[in-house]
Amino acid sequence: MTAQQTNPRSNPKLVRTCSIWRALEVLGDVPTLLILEAIWLGENRFDRIHSRTRLSKPLVTERLKKLNADGILERRLYCAKPPRYEQKLTPKGRALFPVTMMLLRWEKTWSSSGDTLGMRLIHNDCGAPIEPEPLCSHCQGIVRPQDIEWREGPGLSMMEPEYTRRRQHRNRQAIAENISLFTDSAELLGDRWAGLVMRAAYTGLHKFDAILEDSGMASNILADRLAWLVEHGFLKATLYQNSPDRFEYHTTPKSLDYLPILLILQHWGDQYYGSEKGPPVILHHTRCNSQLNIYAGCGNCKEELRLSNIGVERNQSGGQ
Repeated sequence: MTAQQTNPRSNPKLVRTCSIWRALEVLGDVPTLLILEAIWLGENRFDRIHSRTRLSKPLVTERLKKLNADGILERRLYCAKPPRYEQKLTPKGRALFPVTMMLLRWEKTWSSSGDTLGMRLIHNDCGAPIEPEPLCSHCQGIVRPQDIEWREGPGLSMMEPEYTRRRQHRNRQAIAENISLFTDSAELLGDRWAGLVMRAAYTGLHKFDAILEDSGMASNILADRLAWLVEHGFLKATLYQNSPDRFEYHTTPKSLDYLPILLILQHWGDQYYGSEKGPPVILHHTRCNSQLNIYAGCGNCKEELRLSNIGVERNQSGGQ
């Protein structure tokens, strides 16, 4: 992924605006992802969400309130006496479904957990099993990292970072026990700090100090995330200086294959959190020489995958 940037950052307390940043503030949380997955799979009521995710009831309640406040879910009354509600995706929430498809694609290639859900997703439009691909809306070609250039957009500015304090849930065994479509990928997307480190690496920032300035996180948090990302094969550490030892951090095939997830998340962030001036970042697809508008497409027929045209076939022994 090639960066074309003008750069000067003057105030270390400020960070560049980014739709990925804004989206991760909403979605960079494992319990939130597990709850949304349950709802995407048709579990709309509290007891069913609680049963599928195996999260504590107070945690489910808190995250549902936040998702409603963020406009991703809305409560709808389905029983008057006693009053009972179910959770429904809003248009904003439904617009996140392509992120789910890209998570599924990455999971099929890189997950160490295998098929734990016991179900198969079908594209109803063509009848083929779902094999999602990140496609360019202009040429319908598969979007690959080496075919992308990014440049600063009209909405780029500097902002003071704001964070919602949350307890970090990054436990592979706990995620796997939730019978989830996304085990390995939820660890990364569910950690907004790790997501911001990856954003920096994708856009050409490879040294500790540069990533620190770009993300605005504390140095101990950055050191922890870099160590975790290297350990799990998302980044490769290369020594560039001795006494003291200093490293550069570069992407790997595993993390490059993760890029479409963040690109579609960026598109969602542009749509719902963007500036009136335009997007902070503009992507260019070099293969067809057009501004990149990425979508989650069917690997068989190239049509867009939408929540409304996906069917679920459950194995007799799988699922809840």
